[in-house]
Amino acid sequence: MKHSIPALALLCSLAFAAGAAHAQVDIDAYIKRDKFTNIKLSPTGEYLAATLPLEDRTVLVILRRADNAVSSKFTPEKNGHVGAFDWSGDRRVVFDVNKKSGLLDTPQKTYELYKLDVDGSPDILIGVGKANKATDAHKAARTTAYVGAQVVDLLPADERYAVINVLEPGEARYTSAERLDLQSGRRAPITRSPVRNSQFATDNAGVVRFAWGSDVSNNQLLYYRDGDGAQWRMIHSEIEAGGQAVPVGFSEDNRIAYLEVENRKGPDTIVAWDIAADTRKVVLQDAVADPGTILYRPNSQVPVGALVTGDKTQSVFFEPEGADARLYHSLEAAFGSAVHVTSTDKAGNLLLVQSWTDRNPGDFYLFDKAAKKAEHVVGRRDWFDPAKMAQAEPITLKARDGLALHGYLTRPAGSQGKALPMVVMPHGGPFGVFDGWAFDGEAQMLANAGYAVLQVNFRGSGNYGRAFEEAGSQQWGGTMQDDVTDATRWAIQQGYADANRICIYGASYGGYAALMGVAKEPSLYKCAAGYVGVYDLPMMFSGGDVRETLRGETYLREWVGDPAQLSKVSPVNLAAQIKVPVFLAAGGEDERAPIEHTRKMEASLRKAGVPVQTLYYPTEGHGFYTPEHQREYYTQLLAFLSKSLGGQPAKAAPASP
Repeated sequence: MKHSIPALALLCSLAFAAGAAHAQVDIDAYIKRDKFTNIKLSPTGEYLAATLPLEDRTVLVILRRADNAVSSKFTPEKNGHVGAFDWSGDRRVVFDVNKKSGLLDTPQKTYELYKLDVDGSPDILIGVGKANKATDAHKAARTTAYVGAQVVDLLPADERYAVINVLEPGEARYTSAERLDLQSGRRAPITRSPVRNSQFATDNAGVVRFAWGSDVSNNQLLYYRDGDGAQWRMIHSEIEAGGQAVPVGFSEDNRIAYLEVENRKGPDTIVAWDIAADTRKVVLQDAVADPGTILYRPNSQVPVGALVTGDKTQSVFFEPEGADARLYHSLEAAFGSAVHVTSTDKAGNLLLVQSWTDRNPGDFYLFDKAAKKAEHVVGRRDWFDPAKMAQAEPITLKARDGLALHGYLTRPAGSQGKALPMVVMPHGGPFGVFDGWAFDGEAQMLANAGYAVLQVNFRGSGNYGRAFEEAGSQQWGGTMQDDVTDATRWAIQQGYADANRICIYGASYGGYAALMGVAKEPSLYKCAAGYVGVYDLPMMFSGGDVRETLRGETYLREWVGDPAQLSKVSPVNLAAQIKVPVFLAAGGEDERAPIEHTRKMEASLRKAGVPVQTLYYPTEGHGFYTPEHQREYYTQLLAFLSKSLGGQPAKAAPASP
């Protein structure tokens, strides 16, 4: 029997039900925000901490399980989003706050750390404007200048302290691991990093054992030390090994360290490094996909497996017949879905389990291991009925050069139809991002309008190994675009798509791919839509926030290309080749893909006599936050697609009282 938390319901009230396929589309069901982002159980099992997305920020609340009341709450400023959080002891949550100015932005770390007690007010531990408290060893360096930090280890055995990675101003910085007193805010040094811009990892006793970062040539180096006071020694070089390696945890006795390792070919693997014997053994390797979320033994920091998304998401374990594998497989069978144990009580008996499928955005359950009973806590977007949602069917095809490509075909719910009108939807990013087996609101909305939706993980996407991602380097408008074209033609050849009713639509890089698609293949698509897209590639070197990041221009040159050569693969210069209608939308405060990209694209299309429809909101960023703006955007998008493909438009918004 389902049991929803009233406090969550009050904060994010349920209002809309999903419409049936081939009826006018209820936009509000798809733009309504998730009830929560994540939830974690306190060590005593008395409280739940949850992050809740609001219009332009993400808040953190702590709920008392006994009466479902909000015990305490943190609300960041506009564009602030609570990111990673976890319990530090029985009554305190430690968390960081990220910034992003648009719905589709990648959150940017501020390196501010906060704490929130179950019955108190939030307090900043480290960040802008915070006077850095220090031990006697730090008195000479006490300052109010900006210092940021990341949590390394919240030390479950000692709830007063945490190990943090302290970052001082500057780009070529040597970070330090420090011990933070979570009550007083005082810090004590542990060790300095042996490499620039590093991260640290601890063993199960909270001792800093690993550090990794990059040298002046951007070569990733991994260092190890035997314990406090021991010397760092380099154990892995990206250039020498052909890929990076990062630690993911230790065995219970700290004798084995587990590393996720990139390979020259194929997906990443997890290896067990016997430290004393200096030997390595592969303990997890999938033929298709990288390890995703690392799975840990309940109530411990010992890694036991990973979630892997090949076709669907499934758990894979170092010991396939072990107790951890049996627990996960029994939960997967019981829920009929992918699962992840996000947190447990101290005894490891009460588990908070997240479950999801391609048709279900996600549910959280409290599972009692001893009683073998599960209690439903809350659904992420439970106004959708999974039985009425469309299935994301895994697909595999070969690109023209023989490279294997993976993706998903979503057809209208209950449809096994052929020769359907189709929307090709390349993802944003593009590098390291991928479309996985999960509930995709846009794909579901388009399927609800009567379209088949094709999503292909073109080269450059993440999840399929280093070589696959690097194959997309400097291939904007090249083989990355050809992969999207090849997938479209594959869908026609398989009979899924009506060759005369196909449009291409995407956001961010996907917007670029949409416009580049109709420029390179004028007869393949009937229309194109670009949302907060990048259309003038040389402009990326003079505007936008990518160039402002650490190594931003170097990144652009390595992954996008030489700005002197990019004009020929910029859609703004190819408008004369576009023969179909175009819809463009952008925000005036977009720092990732400044609105000038879209305005220039519009001007080029109008000059070439191409029918173009636009929607601009000066106050929006990289993706629209405001519900009214989202509703108008998707209303116009569905109307635009309907003109070329014949699908359903949006249902009219309810009249204002």
